[in-house]
Amino acid sequence: MSLEKEDLSVPRRRLSCTTCFDALWFCYSPVHQMQQYYRLGSLDNCSTKWNALVNCLSLKTKRSVEVEEILEMRERAKPHIWTLRTPEEAASHWKELFRNLDEVD
Repeated sequence: MSLEKEDLSVPRRRLSCTTCFDALWFCYSPVHQMQQYYRLGSLDNCSTKWNALVNCLSLKTKRSVEVEEILEMRERAKPHIWTLRTPEEAASHWKELFRNLDEVD
């Protein structure tokens, strides 16, 4: 009985497709479709939700080591939403934006 031993020091992510399925289910709900029609003028075809579910299910067929690599690669490929600054850059930007607060009447 030879089982493949994996490194236990690295915490493994639990991959669940339930959230993808729930998002797909909600996408076809009348509430979501009417919101999309009101906001965009067209109904949502839910293709992004289908793609997310198919990707999740395809990851379920891979080994956990491969899944970790793929998820890390996807995480690194996502753009960061914040502009990171050094303390000096942050101070100069703050002074540029709020220099009028330093003026005393």
